[in-house]
Amino acid sequence: MPEKKEYKVIGTRPIRHDGVDKVTGRALYGADFHTAGLLHGTVLRSPHAHARILSIDTSRAEAYPGVKAVVTAKDLPAAQDKIADLGEGAVNLKYLCDNILASDKALYKGHAIAAVAATNAHIAEEACALIDVAYEVLPPVLEVRQAMKPDAPLIHENLKTGSMGETADKPSNIASHLQHKKGDIEKGFAEADVIIEREFVTGTVHQGYIEPHNATALYNPDGQLTVWCSTQGAFTVREQLAEILQYPISKIKVVPMEIGGGFGGKINVYVEPVAALLAKKSGRPVKVLMNRADVFEATGPTPASFISVKMGATKDGKLTAAQTRLDFEAGAYPGSPVGAGAMCIFAPYNIENVLIDGYDVVVNKPKTAPYRAPGATNAAFGSETVIDELAEKLNIDALEFRIMNGAKEGVKRADGPVFPRIGFIESVEAAKQHPHYTSPNGKKHHGRGVASGFWFNIGLASSVTINVNPDGTINLVEGSTDIGGTRASIAMQAAEVLGIPAEAVNPSVVDTNSVGYTAVTGGSRTTFATGYAAYEAAQDVKQQMIARAAKLWEVDEKDVQFADGEFSCINGKEEQISFRDLSARLGETGGPVVGRAAVNPPGAGGAFATHIVDLEVDEETGKVEILRYTATQDAGKAIHPSYVEGQIQGGVVQGIGWALNEEYIYNAEGTMTNASFLDYRMPTCLDLPMIDTVIVEVPNPGHPYGVRGVGEVPIVPPPAAIANAIYDAIGIRMTELPMSPDRMLKAMGKI
Repeated sequence: MPEKKEYKVIGTRPIRHDGVDKVTGRALYGADFHTAGLLHGTVLRSPHAHARILSIDTSRAEAYPGVKAVVTAKDLPAAQDKIADLGEGAVNLKYLCDNILASDKALYKGHAIAAVAATNAHIAEEACALIDVAYEVLPPVLEVRQAMKPDAPLIHENLKTGSMGETADKPSNIASHLQHKKGDIEKGFAEADVIIEREFVTGTVHQGYIEPHNATALYNPDGQLTVWCSTQGAFTVREQLAEILQYPISKIKVVPMEIGGGFGGKINVYVEPVAALLAKKSGRPVKVLMNRADVFEATGPTPASFISVKMGATKDGKLTAAQTRLDFEAGAYPGSPVGAGAMCIFAPYNIENVLIDGYDVVVNKPKTAPYRAPGATNAAFGSETVIDELAEKLNIDALEFRIMNGAKEGVKRADGPVFPRIGFIESVEAAKQHPHYTSPNGKKHHGRGVASGFWFNIGLASSVTINVNPDGTINLVEGSTDIGGTRASIAMQAAEVLGIPAEAVNPSVVDTNSVGYTAVTGGSRTTFATGYAAYEAAQDVKQQMIARAAKLWEVDEKDVQFADGEFSCINGKEEQISFRDLSARLGETGGPVVGRAAVNPPGAGGAFATHIVDLEVDEETGKVEILRYTATQDAGKAIHPSYVEGQIQGGVVQGIGWALNEEYIYNAEGTMTNASFLDYRMPTCLDLPMIDTVIVEVPNPGHPYGVRGVGEVPIVPPPAAIANAIYDAIGIRMTELPMSPDRMLKAMGKI
């Protein structure tokens, strides 16, 4: 296990390397990209949530002045019905292609049908309106329980349920069923003195990133395809393009521009293949930029869900059994995060008897995409609310109940993994000791609630190259999109190894031709995995520099040691040289020094958080006002504490929005009626207090500096914590998200 030690760079708060460009507006985002001869693309989208496409006539659009290309699904290579592994999990290639441009059916309002490239965006939009599409409108299926009924309209006529290695005989909207078992669930409930069983409903929620999706594509005469886009993973875009376009991956270069938020929603491709098709057909570069309605209606939100939770405990507070059923909406194509939800729902606790069933169900909504700990927030809303009710029934403090039953090193999760050193109990203890929790909270209609959360984190592949400059600085080349300050957190890990200031590192996020394979910025992996690669690349530099010092002093390498940025000789010779001074002499000791590393680290380690919230319920309007919020979280080791705090605060704010206001509202025809930031209600700074953060540091044994990913678990506890606080305020258990004013008034019997 990494020692708790003092570092020179790690744990400090340097100014982020890209800060000046971003605050001055000089940083280039995808929509900022321009090149000679650029055309503008617009996508025609289905007005129906479920409809068979009978015919598409593009002739009028093609004849419109200024139009240079029109494409439909027929311009895509014939997609095989096969499973393709695209780095972030296996997907059905035909489903992936049909989501880009619908081939036979439109499966949600906003589904892409055709696209036009023209000399300006206005002409492209006008030409789209000239495309004639004949539809056979079909009844939409908009809710998971409705979709699971045997007589529900089928979204895919050939989709059959896969369940634990077997495939059903008849088509269904249930794509798959998974199950995790641990112990004997019947025995566990028989041992319980108190059993709570509840059902929960969560709505469809969008990530709410400020920057819409965009892509610019260019085919060179030599066949090279270059795509500039805002993405969480340039290599994943390259892989998806190669499969969708059936084009050699060696001929595709993806250039990641700066990204205005993603939270999991900018991993899947939407407009990138469309821009590529239009560019190939027109012979010109083409930019496609979504508007906000397109983003809401046609990109992946997080799934709505129906969840049942049953938990039992003895009268002295020991959890004996936990059972859940998770029904998750996948959207139009299979692939909801129900698997991740099943992994996370009971993970914070040591429970001997567990049964988890999960169902992935298609509905006539956009295909779901990850959203910050995908699936875990839905799941924790159920489990953490029941935990709170159990603690109340047993008259045990809610946080003490969590400590009594908390998971620790050596505990096996229901889905199989055994925890290494983790910091769940420490996060709960930090919350219990916090002045927020110990302060009085007795005003009428004021409530206090707590909840905990887990996210397993991932590792995956990352590559880093380091070039040493003559002035003692280094150029660090990486492939991880910087969303939350990772240029700094990765640079700092290299700087720590080399004993140089963080400011002496020049980090660059480069295209897919300029660095080794690097997985997405997601899964709370970037500071952990790409940071690990930076650590190893810096170690490579250090060893090469030791060899240069040995050559300079004419001694064996083993006689040179390095510490705190200084090389020294330990064989009796009085020799010493700084990293900076040795860098200036590389020319006389053998030439440039380039360090490199490619890693796929297995020890990501889990992340835990515990939150406390105070709120007030207005019984006249049903409005819930957040008065105070404190989040404790185990970060393993906070590389840059300011960015850890920022990640926690951002996740909490999104979780509060999910809890109180945010949801897709559909009419009976399957049209989203609030597809704008005016009507889709996200919290602003006017709605929230300052989010207090407490960083707990229990080092992760799987990383040289003890790092754990921190970006996702903060969104997991808020809905449950707020629901528990509402109960404390007015004595009503809320079981449906969002807990909006109308639902609050209904629960209180006011409407």
